[in-house]
Amino acid sequence: MERLSGKIALITGGTSGIGLATAKLFAEEGAFVFITGRRQAELDTAVAEIGPSAKGIQGDIANLGDLDRLFEEIKHVKGRLDILFANAGLGEFAPLGGITEAHFDKTFGVNVRGTLFTVQKALPLMGEGASIVMNASIAATKGFPAFSVYGATKAAIRSFARGWSVDLKDRKIRVNVVSPGTVPTPAYDGFGMTDDQMAGFLKGHSDVAPAGRVGLPIEIAEAVLFLASDKSSFVNGAELFVDGGFAQV
Repeated sequence: MERLSGKIALITGGTSGIGLATAKLFAEEGAFVFITGRRQAELDTAVAEIGPSAKGIQGDIANLGDLDRLFEEIKHVKGRLDILFANAGLGEFAPLGGITEAHFDKTFGVNVRGTLFTVQKALPLMGEGASIVMNASIAATKGFPAFSVYGATKAAIRSFARGWSVDLKDRKIRVNVVSPGTVPTPAYDGFGMTDDQMAGFLKGHSDVAPAGRVGLPIEIAEAVLFLASDKSSFVNGAELFVDGGFAQV
C-alpha cells in the first residue's frame, strides 16, 4: 500500500541530492510533490525525473517574496499542504578567524531565516494531521573544523522543532527533524575541496562511522518518509539521526 496516497507535499531544495531522492520516493508512495529550486533548468530536469506527480516552482527560500509566490501557487493548484520537508540549505567552510559578516549572513539567512519563514508561511495551508520535517545535521551535535557557523544554524533547526511542536500542539501538526551524517551530494561541490581532499574527507568519515561508510541520499529519504507518514503518528519534536552511527559513539 502506498504510504502517502493522496497527500500533497512540498520539498524545498528538491532539485538534487537528498531533496530529489525524497521527492522521487514521495511520488512513488502516492504523493503529489511540489519542489523548489533557485535555477529553472535544474528544476525542470528534476521534475522530469520525478514524473507527472510533481510540479516545480522556482524560488529562493531566503527571499520572502519568493516564498509568498510559492505558497500562493500551491494554494491555487492543490488548495492544501499535508507534508512539508524543509530541506533547502547551504554550508561553506570558514575557520573562526576567517568568518566574515557575509558568510554569517548568507548561512543564517538561508538555513535559519529561510527555514523559519518557509514553515510559517506554509501553516495556513496545513490542517490537522499534517507533518513538518526539517533537515538538520550531525554538525549540530559534533564539532567539525571550520564548520561552526553551519553547525550553529542546524542547532537552531533542532531548537525550532522543539518549540514549534508545542506551538502547533492544538492544531495537531507534528514537527520533527532528520539529521543526516556524511552523505555526498552535488552540494558538496560547494565545499571548495580538490578531488583528493574530498576523497580524504569521505574516507575519514567512513573510518569513524560504525557503519564503515558514508550514506546515500535514498537512505535519508526513507527516514524522511517515515517522519512524514502516519507510520510516525506518535513521533513529535524528535530528532532522527541517519548517520551510520557517526554522532552516536
